[in-house]
Amino acid sequence: MTRTFKASFLAKMMAATALTFVAAPAFAQSAPTTPMQVHAMAAQPALNLSAYGEVKVAPDMATITFGVTTEAPTAQAAMADNARRMQEVFAALSRAGIADRDIQTSGLNLSPQYDYQNDQPPRLRGYQASNQVTVVINDLTKVGSTADAVVGAGVNQINGISFGLKDPKGAEDQARVLAVRALQDKARLYAQALGVELGAVRSLNEGGGYTPQPPMPMYALRVQATSADASTPVSAGEMTIRIDITGTYDLGR
Repeated sequence: MTRTFKASFLAKMMAATALTFVAAPAFAQSAPTTPMQVHAMAAQPALNLSAYGEVKVAPDMATITFGVTTEAPTAQAAMADNARRMQEVFAALSRAGIADRDIQTSGLNLSPQYDYQNDQPPRLRGYQASNQVTVVINDLTKVGSTADAVVGAGVNQINGISFGLKDPKGAEDQARVLAVRALQDKARLYAQALGVELGAVRSLNEGGGYTPQPPMPMYALRVQATSADASTPVSAGEMTIRIDITGTYDLGR
């Protein structure tokens, strides 16, 4: 290679290297960020809190679930005996002032009954028929007397009693107001402790509310009629209506 050719080749390589070195920073450089843009990209500080409101109220209705269970050698006889006794129960409910719309059949069952002995195949003893009924009582002063009336008419199984409200909206609204007040007080307290200004509510979510009580045991599995001069005492007590809320507040800087 001649000296002239080497000088020309070296000059071209240095030019290419200089071009790459200068062009690289220009390719990676972006537009300058202004203070206004930085503030816009920052997330607005927020405060997430939860609170609840509770109201205690006396129930104004009761629900009783009871049934008649009969056994007989044949399925037909068990069902017939059960139907006859249930007719007497319905008549007793009518005399107690329970409207037809407040009586609902909630279960009907027929099953074979077997006797079991060691080293012996099961022996069919007969059939058991069961009819379950749910009754709504709108006058709580009649709960005990109604239970006694159906037992006297042939009911031999009472599964439980539950108390409730005919219209829970008023109690729920009171609990909502208390829940919001509690949430506001908590938000103001946090903002004061943080030394920032409390902003507007960004979101508010609700949970809870009125839920009918599950049935509570009232009698043993098998019951007997009480004496005619004393009805079964029943105490309704109070119910607690609770509203849970969660809220998000904007905070000042």
